Amino acid sequence: MGEEMILLVEDNPDDEALTIRALQKNNILNEVVVARDGAEALDFLNGTGKYAGRDISILPEVVLLDLNLPKLNGLEVLKRIRESAQTKLLPVVILTTSNEDRDKIESYRLGCNSYIRKPVDFVQFSEAIRQLGMYWLLLNQGPPKGKGV
Repeated sequence: MGEEMILLVEDNPDDEALTIRALQKNNILNEVVVARDGAEALDFLNGTGKYAGRDISILPEVVLLDLNLPKLNGLEVLKRIRESAQTKLLPVVILTTSNEDRDKIESYRLGCNSYIRKPVDFVQFSEAIRQLGMYWLLLNQGPPKGKGV
């Protein structure tokens, strides 16, 4: 598992496939690790459960986090990411179909870096993923690796 990875937390197989297809179509060739529920996402980040023994010093460049997830919803996952010294500076982008003001407010209150509503149309969705990838993987300057506070 190399550097420059993306953690996609998404329980909908169609949205997962669309996101990966859109990344590849736009030549964003980073490894994509997929967690299909909130508990699995936290296991990956913390090196627990089926990811026990994983080198947790290797963190994703960005987490693409759906809100409507089984086991633990996206807001709870975000809250736990921000509570952990290891992951609190990790860029987290909410990528969801929800257009509810309360979800947006709570996402930002809990410390998301960006909130993107998934377009329904594939062309628009692909463009949104392209821009997201260009920004978070090429333009954004994240915190130095291994320098968590």
